[in-house]
Amino acid sequence: MIEHSHNHEEMSRSRFFVVTVLNVLITIAEFIGGIFSGSLSLVSDAFHNLGDSLSIVISYAASRISLRNQDESNTYGYKRAQIITAFLNSIALVIICLILIVEAVRRFSHPEPIDGPVMLTVAVIGLLANAASALLLNSGAKHNLNMKATYLHIMSDALSSVAIIVGGILIQIFHWNWVDPLVTILVAGYIAYESWPIIRQTNRILMEGAPKLDYEQIKNDLLKIDGVYNVHHVHAWLIDEHNIVFSAHVNLHDMKISEAQPIYREIEAVLRQKYDICHITIQAEADRGKDEDIIYDQGEDI
Repeated sequence: MIEHSHNHEEMSRSRFFVVTVLNVLITIAEFIGGIFSGSLSLVSDAFHNLGDSLSIVISYAASRISLRNQDESNTYGYKRAQIITAFLNSIALVIICLILIVEAVRRFSHPEPIDGPVMLTVAVIGLLANAASALLLNSGAKHNLNMKATYLHIMSDALSSVAIIVGGILIQIFHWNWVDPLVTILVAGYIAYESWPIIRQTNRILMEGAPKLDYEQIKNDLLKIDGVYNVHHVHAWLIDEHNIVFSAHVNLHDMKISEAQPIYREIEAVLRQKYDICHITIQAEADRGKDEDIIYDQGEDI
């Protein structure tokens, strides 16, 4: 499993690099196309892509930083770099969506003229490049919050290109100038909706929120181990969306440390295999805390 995860992360980082290059090229093409066609919507989308390009570069850098091993400065390693980036990228995306919605509402009353051929050509090129980027990131977005946030940035760009293409065609044929802001609102609303769960999840991780574990069942499983008669003062938190850290105090019958080690191994086996916990700290006690609950709550901080 560890080897598979490592290979997956290496593949994700190489795809990040390709997507970064593609997005920078799209940004340049849209700026040039917007200037020559006089299309404000295309220039606006170029600014949108510029912001996304910066976000992708930051995401790529975070994915590299997360490879660093634990050291004296970060004893749990640097995996949180990707969580921080995913959090900031998602917030930035929601802000961009709100700005686009405000601009779209303004354009209902003040529609902008669109020069079709050049604008549509650039928009189609942008759509193809964004679609290729989205395909590259699609699989990784299911397993990595940082990549998912970047994937949503790319999807927002692709949908923006679709909006420009559809709006441009309808305006050219039917002169429906209201189509462009309408599609923009729909696209922005969808992207903001998809970004919100990432904000919630990354915020929970950064705030040391507990993973969704059945703590009473964990206690029952550990009490089945010979020598363990109570479990209390449990803490669990996430380093990133995959790695759970767990600590607990366990009451054992009075014994030598060498006799307790096999019990430790049994506890670790249960927590790793059944609950997918990667880092486990157990504090053995005889009588201390034997009447405390599994979750520490003494009316004060830890």
